[in-house]
Amino acid sequence: MSEWSVAEPRKLTFDDPVTALHVRVVNGTVNVVGTDEGSARLEVSALEGPPLQVTQQGGTLTVAYEDLPWKGFLKWLDRKGWRRDVVVSLAVPTGTRVEVGVVGAAAVVSGMDARVEVKGVTGDTTLVRIAGPVRVDTVSGNLEAQAVTGGLRFNSVSGDLTVVEGSGSSVRADSVSGSMIVDLDPTGAPTDVQLTNVSGEIAIRLPHPADAEVEANTASGTVSTAFEDLRVSGQWGAKKITGRLGAGNGRLKAVTASGSIALLRRPPTEDEPYDSPAEAPTDGGSPQAPTDGSTEGPTDKKVL
Repeated sequence: MSEWSVAEPRKLTFDDPVTALHVRVVNGTVNVVGTDEGSARLEVSALEGPPLQVTQQGGTLTVAYEDLPWKGFLKWLDRKGWRRDVVVSLAVPTGTRVEVGVVGAAAVVSGMDARVEVKGVTGDTTLVRIAGPVRVDTVSGNLEAQAVTGGLRFNSVSGDLTVVEGSGSSVRADSVSGSMIVDLDPTGAPTDVQLTNVSGEIAIRLPHPADAEVEANTASGTVSTAFEDLRVSGQWGAKKITGRLGAGNGRLKAVTASGSIALLRRPPTEDEPYDSPAEAPTDGGSPQAPTDGSTEGPTDKKVL
């Protein structure tokens, strides 16, 4: 085992293979980026408080405070009078399994192919281009995930969830009061989304055309949908959106007690233009009205 005590800004290079990374810090920032290089690199660019302990044993690289364990991490509170702030940047092989624990610190992880797990108390988490499965547990920290193609699991008390270009195998999220915004990539796998909330708002943007069985329920909030194929039921108290989009190969389920739910439609790709509600006449006159007497176009929302 190799061991270093880092008490001031410093750079380290690890020639031995790294297959797992464990980081646990208080306040500041943690940046982890995947690289095609065989070696791993660490840069501590700012440090206030006790030294960081860096160890490499077998294929596991650990960067942490001695008194900050991974087990029971979310219950850990910094003792009064201890001032800590650190900025840590790591470049590790893309196949490295990553565990990051942050108390009041921001965590940014990008370009990884293996499993990524983040535990946070108040710090925000940003994930970009993660191909492996992801799990994030926070108390009040927010999660922003972009181009995450592995399955995503998110659990929070009041932290917000934002998923952009979501094309992973699944999204599972549970929160008490945090809002959830999920934007699904039309080029990804069949939709597999399950969101549960108590009072936070839920907004889901589906690809055009969409392909999923849909069930969205709220006990006392409002619901709206941009898809005419979905049914909106309930007028007093509980409201529900149900139905099938396309062949129904995917699954979308959203449940909230008092929050609102909105199902939005993603703009079509260039080779899939919007279907016009009425064809324009060739004689320069007014557009022809729909034959079924409906005035609702394909982008209108049903709101209840």
